[in-house]
Amino acid sequence: MGLSNLGIFHTIIGIVAIVAAVVAFVRNGKIDLSRVTGKIYFYFTVVTSLTALGLSHVKGVNPGHILALLVLILVSLAYYLYLKKKGNNKFRYLENFSLSFSFFLSMIPTVNETFNRIPVGHPLVHGPKDPLIGKTLLLLFVMLIVGSILQLRRQRKINKSL
Repeated sequence: MGLSNLGIFHTIIGIVAIVAAVVAFVRNGKIDLSRVTGKIYFYFTVVTSLTALGLSHVKGVNPGHILALLVLILVSLAYYLYLKKKGNNKFRYLENFSLSFSFFLSMIPTVNETFNRIPVGHPLVHGPKDPLIGKTLLLLFVMLIVGSILQLRRQRKINKSL
């Protein structure tokens, strides 16, 4: 696979973050920072994003670095809202969307790297412009939109009941 030690660490931490997010979505319909899965997602995503800044075949800033910074901003915003705006449930909409959108953005390089490397020796695609990557990301985007609408509706019910 040709991964550096940093690349291996980044991949393992990233997989843990993704698994935590998927478990959170299945169990709670959202990434909830008050639960263990949400905390794992948050901390492991921060580490994954920071290590992504040290990975590159190209000198200088590249799209992967920009995505990592956007993810860091989104999870930091969500964490801030979670800690500082506990009594104001209107901020839960933005918190939920920030975490879901950070997950979607994390999946862009994940899908690209995975499809370009797996299975070893015979990868599913040969390059980031392969239609399979585009179709997969489109499916994930549709899931983001549908999931965000469901989260919004669920949060609205929670807010009305309080």
